Amino acid sequence: MDLLPSAHLDTFPRDSLPPWDQWPDLLPLGQAVPERLNCGSEVLDASAERFGPHRPCLRMPGGEVWSYEDLRAASDRIAHVLTDDLGVVPGNRVLLRGPTTPWLVACWFAVMKAGAVAVTVLAAQRSRELAVICRIARVGHALCDIRSLDDLVKADVPGLRITAYGGEGPDDLVRLAHGRPGRFPAVATSADDVALIAFTSGTTGRPKGCMHFHRDVLAIADTFSARVLRPLPSDVFTGSPPLGFTFGLGGLVIFPLRAGASSLLLEQAGPEQLLEAVDRHRVSVLFTAPTAYRAMLAQQDGCDLSSLRRCVSAGENLPAATWDAWHRSTGIKLINGIGATEMLHIFISAADEDARPGSTGLPVPGYEARIVDASGRPVPDGEPGLLAVRGPTGCRYLADERQRDYVRDGWNLTGDTYVRDADGYFHYVARADDMIISAGYNIAAPEVEEALLRHPDVREAAVVGVTDEERGQIAKAFVVLRDGVERGERTVRMLRDFTKEEIVPYKCPREIVFLDALPRTPTGKLQRFRLREVHRLGQS
Repeated sequence: MDLLPSAHLDTFPRDSLPPWDQWPDLLPLGQAVPERLNCGSEVLDASAERFGPHRPCLRMPGGEVWSYEDLRAASDRIAHVLTDDLGVVPGNRVLLRGPTTPWLVACWFAVMKAGAVAVTVLAAQRSRELAVICRIARVGHALCDIRSLDDLVKADVPGLRITAYGGEGPDDLVRLAHGRPGRFPAVATSADDVALIAFTSGTTGRPKGCMHFHRDVLAIADTFSARVLRPLPSDVFTGSPPLGFTFGLGGLVIFPLRAGASSLLLEQAGPEQLLEAVDRHRVSVLFTAPTAYRAMLAQQDGCDLSSLRRCVSAGENLPAATWDAWHRSTGIKLINGIGATEMLHIFISAADEDARPGSTGLPVPGYEARIVDASGRPVPDGEPGLLAVRGPTGCRYLADERQRDYVRDGWNLTGDTYVRDADGYFHYVARADDMIISAGYNIAAPEVEEALLRHPDVREAAVVGVTDEERGQIAKAFVVLRDGVERGERTVRMLRDFTKEEIVPYKCPREIVFLDALPRTPTGKLQRFRLREVHRLGQS
């Protein structure tokens, strides 16, 4: 297989792709893909032409609305700043960081049109995490909301040029863009050029960069969105996932704009804010995790949710009880789904009459899935095994030896244990590794352990996922303290506060238990299963 000729002058992204023999099988999308394709131009500019430039595009809680033309002009002006002032060339990596606002969206499209590679991170990520990401992806430029600037500056990345937006200074990105031409000729990138690097935590805690092409961005819109979600130009989207997650990038930007719809961008998107947003702004398409749907059920009194017509649930397993309760309360059948950063978005799902409570669904049209054993052999229906999937998107880690673990014989192994029933529906069983999924967020236990161990009062630390009714799972830490340190709530609070300063706050352990020693094998290997037994005994 040969890749189409690249438009990148900085060849690092293509040079860092896995060897051919480690690639997943990529299935044809079923429609012609041009050799030269810029997904930013195709999603934004082509939709503006197709549906009308003055249609509502991005909405804000305060009532301000950007049209498609407003977003196109803003992104094109920023693209001029990137190329003319900052010296960004095609293939350079540009880190994007900030709350979910129209300016962050404009920056993303500007990076696409400039032919650069977007590395979108969470506004809550800490300096240590940002430094690692920048090192792995060799990031040279960053566009950052001024409110999210501190940790990025503290990361002290050599050679990183940071341009802030939302401030008052003369070098503010918005000020620099003001007066620049409202049109930018998008770089004629190859369909096979890397458009974005999305980072996901591994079970070791060392982040993995997932590389996706311009063609992949359109593929997720033309599979899950077009074939399962089926949005309308009149739809108003909103949801909780930030744009640093591919779940949010797809659900709040790519899908609505590809369909000519609009998106309500929320900086705060907890259950209460989502309910208020649906009621006030007549939201019709909602993206969030099962945890939020459960919480909204308890808080929805007095809220008018009649505008909703499509509700997507992903990020963690959706219990049948939550599906049933939401259906009884709203009349809406939740669209359950499983996706992965490695696959870019959702690849198994079901909507409308195809939806079955307790099941994730069927392979999204364009994708194939099966259940295999540890050797990669298919197992019979009704038997649990590892979920394997392939389609028009797939895993390509950035220079990472873990590519061999994720892709085997052309299939992507997601790390989930599933069962397929006789009707072809896929049912979630459990995670096959030590990843903790809490309220839709992935938490790598070793990463939390490392953060705790950086505190001088901690001698040993181990973290496991335990069942939680509200969040699905929570991170629970078992800690051995330095001699003389008090075991009590004061120390618990101290360690939780310390951890929140070291890593993203949602990864902070919600429970901390103090032990004299951690259970280990004679060779020193931690026995996590015994810690889970300690938890179960403590609950009985």
